[in-house]
Parts: sequence; structure tokens; C-alpha cells
Amino acid sequence: MYQEERLLKILHALKEKQMLSNEEICEMLHISRDTARRDIVKLAEQGAAVRTHGGVALPIIKEEIQAYRNRLTSFSKEKHLIGKYSAGMIENHDLCFFDASTTIKFLCDHLETPATIYTHSLDNAESLSDNENADFHLMGGRLDRKHRFFYEPEFRTAIESITFDKAFIGACAIGEDGIYYETKEDRIIKKTAAERSKQVFLLADYNKFNQESKYRAFDFSMIHVFVTDRRPPAKFQEILREHNVKIMISK
Repeated sequence: MYQEERLLKILHALKEKQMLSNEEICEMLHISRDTARRDIVKLAEQGAAVRTHGGVALPIIKEEIQAYRNRLTSFSKEKHLIGKYSAGMIENHDLCFFDASTTIKFLCDHLETPATIYTHSLDNAESLSDNENADFHLMGGRLDRKHRFFYEPEFRTAIESITFDKAFIGACAIGEDGIYYETKEDRIIKKTAAERSKQVFLLADYNKFNQESKYRAFDFSMIHVFVTDRRPPAKFQEILREHNVKIMISK
């Protein structure tokens, strides 16, 4: 198969999936990793696609990457400390769900314990792709480019047969009646993962108490441990105590 023909097949697949890994390209075209790498470089040179860590994506994703970088640098010190601290809560061979969150991306960066990880997050996938301690499973579907996660309507069905030891979940906003998110799809993912987990760890910096968001996923009764960077406001400390939520301050 000539390179031009391979490039057209890759672009056609990208229109369907928005992103492809090196392995997917090799399997789809029955080519070596070196050939796949050369094809990806060619597409990038032509401006038809952009290279990612471990694959290739449509150019439109570049704008969303910049938006993600802006979120990543907002309160990055606090998020980094929370993520690093939370990595120590994972025990050998835990079966975990990792949410799509900039804070949990830092958790992925510091994961050293052998564990099985399920996630729907594009950025978690990039962080964990080279981590030999992670038995890593990416949950697929349509890519939400703005929030950088994959989703399909059958998400709930896909994990009904899984009981996670631990779920690490972020937050867009924390209200007195529960945890809030920006999209209905994100709400469904968080709620389902929490329901399917023995322990739910909420990872959020203090700033989340001052935010507002649209969709409530669950209340404090579903949370077992809250990891944050400093003591919550007094009224929230009382709510957390009422629901027996353990507060842990990152160091």
C-alpha cells in the first residue's frame, strides 16, 4: 500500500474517532510502528493532523489543548499537591476509576503503585500510557473536546459489571447540597462511577467552594474521603462531619 493511500485511510478514521493511537494505526493498516510514525509525521507536516503523545489527532483539538492548559495552570500548585498526596492512597492491585480532572491528571503523574485503572479521560490516558505500574483501560465513546473526555450513552451499562475498589473524582463546584459539574454527560459519568465503587475519594482544591456549576451528580453521602489543600469553610466542615466524610489535607 502506497503512503498516500495509507494517509487517506488514517484521515478517514480520524473523522470518525478524532484521535488514533500508534497501535490502532498499525493494526488498521497492518504496518510497522516505524511506518506508522513516518505517516504521522507526514500528516503533521501537511497540517492535516497533529501529533499527540502516542498517536495523532485532528487539528481542531489544538484549540482545546490550549484551553486545557489554561485550566491546568489555574491553582496548579494546589492541584499538584492534592494529586501527589492522593497517589499514596492507592494500594497494590487496587481496581480504580480515575475521573477526567486536572487534579486527577496530577494523580496519574505520581502513580507508582501497581493498580488497574479505568478512565475516560484523554489526559489521564496520555499520562498513564508509559506507566508500567498501571494496567490501564481507556473507556471510549465520542470525545468532548472542551472537557477532554470520552462518553457514550451506554457508559452506565459498560461498567455495571465492575465493582471498583476506589474512585477518584474531581469537582467543578461544591455546593451545600452536593457536587456539581458543567455537562449532563459528565454528571452521569461521575454518579455512575461513585455508585460502582467501594470507596469514593473527592479531590478538589479550596477554590471549588467559590464556584457555581449546572448539574448535581451526587450528595456528600456518597463520599468517603475528601482530599483538599486546606480546611473547608466551617459550614462545609459541619456537612462533611454529618455524612462521616474523612477530610484529608494535602502536604
